[in-house]
Amino acid sequence: MAERKQSMRDPLQDPAWLRALLIGSAMLAMVLLVVLPLVMVLASAFGDGFKAWWAALAEPDARAALRLTLFTAAIVIPINAVFGLFAAWALTRFEFRGKRAVLALIDLPFAVSPVVAGLCLVLLFGTGGWFHGWLQAHDIKILFARPGIVLATLFVTFPFVVRELVPLMQQQGADEELAARSLGAGAWTMFRRVTLPNIKWGLLYGVLLCGARAMGEFGAVSVVSGHIRGLTNTLPLHIEILYNEFDGTAAFAAASLLAGLALVTLVLKFWLEARHGDALAQSHRRH
Repeated sequence: MAERKQSMRDPLQDPAWLRALLIGSAMLAMVLLVVLPLVMVLASAFGDGFKAWWAALAEPDARAALRLTLFTAAIVIPINAVFGLFAAWALTRFEFRGKRAVLALIDLPFAVSPVVAGLCLVLLFGTGGWFHGWLQAHDIKILFARPGIVLATLFVTFPFVVRELVPLMQQQGADEELAARSLGAGAWTMFRRVTLPNIKWGLLYGVLLCGARAMGEFGAVSVVSGHIRGLTNTLPLHIEILYNEFDGTAAFAAASLLAGLALVTLVLKFWLEARHGDALAQSHRRH
């Protein structure tokens, strides 16, 4: 009987002890690298009580940093959504020379350090940069102002929506769109009634990832912001300044707020995966 059970066992299935070891190792790594730091941040933020936490967040520089973070995300997310949608459409529905080069350029922010991206903006718009003379003549300020922060954040976040939509649209193909065109639907009607409903959850997923990265970006923004308190400091930069000034309570309070925004994004991400996991899983398998 034991020999029969052994013969019926799936030869590709790992032994129970190995599965337990791998699962336990993964859970331990998650606890040490993700859960424990988050718990420590929250404990430090509320260590002096709720009033101290609220007072740190009500401070004018903290409110200005939060407004700038949300302002930047509110600009970056729609731009990336529109760009990602049109780029994914072009890359999956048309064949043209340089298509692979375009895909490589889209992935460039994943390969380039955000600090390098910020330095590139300095070379373009800073003193002695390519556009410095023109900007100065027209009294336009890019660096050490909100436009520079938005541009830096756009650079590091624009691949997220494209990279979420391209595999999904490739997997779905263009059969339904061709059928709609053959029945007389115009380009806009086809896009609105066929293409967009099929990719809407992948688009929302990419937008969530883009928003999370936009709110947490540090390197590129740090280079172009100028670190002007109350004006050009986003939440990550504000946290760094407070921590360097040994104001731990205020630093961890701001960090808990940023972590809370990340948790909201995570909850929305889980909700999307639970509601529409099949489409998203197919998209991820094609990455």
